[in-house]
Amino acid sequence: MKNKNIVIIGGNSGIGNSVVEKLEAEGANIFSYSRSATGDFQLDVTSDFKELSGLPELIDGLVYCPGSINLKPFHRFSIEDFKNDYEINVLGAVKVLQACMKGLKKSNTASVVLYSTVAVQVGLGFHASIASAKGAVEGLTRSLAAEWAPNKVRVNAIAPSLTDTPLANQLLGNEDKKEASNKRHPLGRYGQPEDIAAATVYLLSDAASWMTGQILHLDGGMSSVKGM
Repeated sequence: MKNKNIVIIGGNSGIGNSVVEKLEAEGANIFSYSRSATGDFQLDVTSDFKELSGLPELIDGLVYCPGSINLKPFHRFSIEDFKNDYEINVLGAVKVLQACMKGLKKSNTASVVLYSTVAVQVGLGFHASIASAKGAVEGLTRSLAAEWAPNKVRVNAIAPSLTDTPLANQLLGNEDKKEASNKRHPLGRYGQPEDIAAATVYLLSDAASWMTGQILHLDGGMSSVKGM
């Protein structure tokens, strides 16, 4: 990853921050955008924008981290809830992808990493809104992978299960909740930001140069293995 130009959206905390740390350790040039002022550039993905200030002319990698966890019974979801989740997870990514498209196509080895959720693959109660939005992210991933393949731009997504990030504080707020989450995963633990960051760096790297249009299920076995 040395000297590669990597754009990180939402790199100030959680998975995004872990990705930034790993990439910096490997010598990448990081262009970090976040809603707070802690990144290189400030960006609210729900705002109306068509360009990103400070982008390098050539972009070797793009990681879109913003997401949401909005869980409740279906009858309590409003249409606004669905719209908000879609705005953050899908339309924000679309706007960023369009803003970065020229730079990505100039690289000849570019890689895009988006994030889905295990709830798209596995039916989970109370996940109707976020599973719908992330399902759209998976569709976007495959469509762009096909469209941008002639330009040598790879597009993949990672679908984690519950990961210990600020977004998940309410679900992992005490030891009982943590233990219950551990038991739901065949490998006996919920995810850490470093787990997802390691896979993200792999997808960005030349080691994954023959991989595109894939949804990587990084979920402690939840989507494919039945626990004992």
